[in-house]
Amino acid sequence: MLALERLGHAGLDVAEFRRQSLGMLRSLISIDAAFFATVDPATLLFTGALAEEPLAAATPLFLDNEFGHDDVNKFARLARATDCVGTLDHATRGDRTTSSRYREVLQPLGLGDELRVALVTGGRCWGVLCLHRQDSPRGFGEREIAFLRRLAPQLAEGLRNGIALFSTTPDTGVAEGPGIIVLGSDLSVVSINPQAQRWLSHLGDTDWPTHLGLPLPIYAAAAQVMGHENEGAATPTATRLQRTDGGWLTVHASPLTGSAGHHIAVILDAANASQLSSLVLAAHGLTPAQSRVAALVLQGRSTRHIVEELHISSNTVQEHLRAVFEKFGIGSRRELVAALSGRPH
Repeated sequence: MLALERLGHAGLDVAEFRRQSLGMLRSLISIDAAFFATVDPATLLFTGALAEEPLAAATPLFLDNEFGHDDVNKFARLARATDCVGTLDHATRGDRTTSSRYREVLQPLGLGDELRVALVTGGRCWGVLCLHRQDSPRGFGEREIAFLRRLAPQLAEGLRNGIALFSTTPDTGVAEGPGIIVLGSDLSVVSINPQAQRWLSHLGDTDWPTHLGLPLPIYAAAAQVMGHENEGAATPTATRLQRTDGGWLTVHASPLTGSAGHHIAVILDAANASQLSSLVLAAHGLTPAQSRVAALVLQGRSTRHIVEELHISSNTVQEHLRAVFEKFGIGSRRELVAALSGRPH
């Protein structure tokens, strides 16, 4: 436990933290396959993932199950539940065949029980972990479940710290303009413009399954839109991804209808300060009160305006700002605005 806590503060990027922490887990618990993903805490959509074989081969079926159908232990439910850990055997009372995920995804891969964990800290989910056993009567035991329950906040902190370390990298990329991808009902690429191809070249999570034509987060956003359509609600969705050239990218997915049938439009573009600030503030562990003050600073509000809007004293505003500056490692409002805007300061 202490070794994992030290790892979470070792200055690792998210992908490296995933790999090393999963290696530590394997030395403590029997694992036959694993899925370890970061999520956008606002939408719970995947923003990066390590998917081991044979899991990566079943990505389309997995996404369809996760976002398109009801089943046990959905990640979004675990993220909001009192208990963030669940196993397939417990949820199905020992009858795995009652889960469509087992019948359609896991059993054909030779997998049996799965242990799912929502990685929550400070009231926000930063990632999800799914551990698998080969298909046999032996599932995950109570001691293993309790161990992962204790470990979950430390894994969440490691992911949050990794995002915070690189979240304020200056945006040095050249403006590309919006990228457009049109996906079919089977998530195949119908069309894509050159701007989208350039944006995709700036997404560098090396743990994404390489056999997929697009990064997993884009498929996940589209699959969620399709799931909403199946429920009778044509709801768009959005998430935010870090870029290798500095700065962030927004991914917007929306349903399309027309004579050619149902399609999903995915728009890629540079994230602006308002789209990014809530994520960056949360990644740096700001309290709700500190986040409110920082958000108003980003809007250019003076101390007097912040006092009037939040009904707090000027001393309290300054206390919150000092705490914010300390967490970001900066010393002025100008540097804070630059950090949250992704601009060099």
